[in-house]
Amino acid sequence: MERIKHLPGVLVRYEPDADIAAAPVVFDSPHSGYAYPTDFNHAVPRDLLRRAEDAFVDDLYEAAPERGAGFLKALFPRAYIDPNRHEDEIDCAMLAEPWPRPVRATEKAEMGLGLVRRLIKGRVDIYDRPLRVAEIMARIEGYHRPYFAELEAMLDDRVARFGAVWHVNCHSMRTTGRQQGRSIPRDDFVLGDREGESCDPAFTEFVAMRLRDMGYSVEINHPFKGAELVQRFGRPWQGRHSLQIEVNRGLYMDEDRIEKHDGFPGLKADIERLMGDICSFAQEQAGGQR
Repeated sequence: MERIKHLPGVLVRYEPDADIAAAPVVFDSPHSGYAYPTDFNHAVPRDLLRRAEDAFVDDLYEAAPERGAGFLKALFPRAYIDPNRHEDEIDCAMLAEPWPRPVRATEKAEMGLGLVRRLIKGRVDIYDRPLRVAEIMARIEGYHRPYFAELEAMLDDRVARFGAVWHVNCHSMRTTGRQQGRSIPRDDFVLGDREGESCDPAFTEFVAMRLRDMGYSVEINHPFKGAELVQRFGRPWQGRHSLQIEVNRGLYMDEDRIEKHDGFPGLKADIERLMGDICSFAQEQAGGQR
């Protein structure tokens, strides 16, 4: 695969080599970065912050260009600034001064999980001080906007070449969730298309079918429907299809130690098969649209 762009500490973009048949597909991993900026100045241990990462998701999907797709990954950590949140999704409780623009109030921001996280592991404060607006704006301009712009450019390139694009937004989830104080086991995969708003439901069903054929359990739009990136870029009526995939961390890693376990190679091989199937699906669909 060919490395097209590298912004140190920010992102890396990969594209297929010239001898590989290109597909109108882009995979991106916005939460697997672990290059912690020197100006983060967090008050909690690094090991605790790492729990916010979608650790090793970029490794699971790194072979996307070998299947004909583009691949983009963030290098900075999600806890520093989250590229899957709107840039006005601000938690005002962590600011030293008023936010100068309208604030997008969301449940996640109220929970301390907005654009810039206030809390980790539910109730632990990441910072021992309020943040200045200038700090957050620097993160937006240096990290958040470049990631959005690069992903948008990759999607636009496919639409210009093929007339359509299929975008797969790649994440991981904890093995269990909580509901009313009870621990709830999660499926192997959760697919989110915002109830059919971000991509053609036929694409969601195709991915679900392929995963189920491999023996995995799959849920659709519960408990994750898809966040800012699929909402921003998924416009199926324009031939722009965005699907979020969450993979259960228990399939491939020790969640406490943040280490791969023996399940990683098998899962990676299955994901590589899935990526090939998605690229074939998109090539056939795009061919029929021209």
